[in-house]
Amino acid sequence: MLTKSILAMGLAAGMASAAHATQGVTDTEIVIGSNGDLSGIFAAFNVGAIKAAQQMFDDVNAKGGIHGRKIRFVVEDHGYQVPKAVQNFNKLINSDQVFAMILNLGTPHNIAGFPLMEAKQVANVSPLTSARQMIEGDITYKYAGTASYYDGLRAGVKYLAEQNDAKEVCAMYIPSDFGLEVFEAARDQAEAMGLTFAAETTHKPDEQDFVGSIQKLREAGCDIVATGIGVRQTIVAFGTAKKLGWTDAAFIGSSAGFNTAVAKVPEGVTEGYYAAAGWSDFENRMDNPEVKAWAEDFQAKAGEPAGTAAQLGYGAARTLIAALEAAGPDLTAESFQKGMEGLEFDDAILDITVNYGPDDHQGGDLIVISKIEGGKWVEVGRVDPTESQ
Repeated sequence: MLTKSILAMGLAAGMASAAHATQGVTDTEIVIGSNGDLSGIFAAFNVGAIKAAQQMFDDVNAKGGIHGRKIRFVVEDHGYQVPKAVQNFNKLINSDQVFAMILNLGTPHNIAGFPLMEAKQVANVSPLTSARQMIEGDITYKYAGTASYYDGLRAGVKYLAEQNDAKEVCAMYIPSDFGLEVFEAARDQAEAMGLTFAAETTHKPDEQDFVGSIQKLREAGCDIVATGIGVRQTIVAFGTAKKLGWTDAAFIGSSAGFNTAVAKVPEGVTEGYYAAAGWSDFENRMDNPEVKAWAEDFQAKAGEPAGTAAQLGYGAARTLIAALEAAGPDLTAESFQKGMEGLEFDDAILDITVNYGPDDHQGGDLIVISKIEGGKWVEVGRVDPTESQ
């Protein structure tokens, strides 16, 4: 009887220990996951981000890790396909058993993954989408990195309307959760300013012929065109407008259009394109020693120049590392949440102040409006998002 009693006590203790075990955390390791687009229409935002984050984790691990634990980074590619994203979320959460996730790309993709993440208390940190849905509803495990597409586009349309005395606002977008953010921002800002929302065109993610759409928008008399399409699509659409001789309208994208690849198109194809994003491009801030050192270090390790994606990867990894450090040695979903909600620091690479709180799971609030000039993103305005639109 004594043996059975001891065995029962041992089993009970083991069950209690298992019940309190934290997924993705051992005495020596923390498993972090990422589910992004490494081969699809937004790969330009993701590939460099993963490289930058991995560099940060490698540096931390080389110094002994965080509270004695090293970070193991598990990355999956969904190619901007929602069904594949769901498969990846299942693998990462239920098979790899990640503790938290960063840099998950795509608005509909993240939305599809929320139930899976929340069921296992997996935090979604700095996803590569700025949709409002990233911090809607129960925000316990949701942490956006920067200002939303919606707020950014509203600020950008307002800026251009005031600068150019615009009257007609239009939009071209992929009719997904991502594209609808852009459309709604353009429409709502036009209404708020007493302007006309004149026309819209919708596009498939793989569409590359924009002649008909550009002609439609031009005939509608659009003064401002808000774009919510892929990176290559942005380049092709804006270039098409120029080829057709339509140069008196201002085209502006959200942070999803604010990419180094868009600025670097040869022969000035994208010169004059605008974007409203939640961070500042680093290229014109290389006089800052910290920015210069980071860019040079990234290039030396990655074998390629730093760009927008690398900035975002750095920002996400720095936020995650800071929260893991703040959570302390007893790492749980609860201690991580407390760590995240106490973060406040200046990120020189993104040029924003990161500040989270119990009721505020959006790290950065700044909106930066930039224009492509001389193959670079040049800042033309900053907006306080707390001001009325």
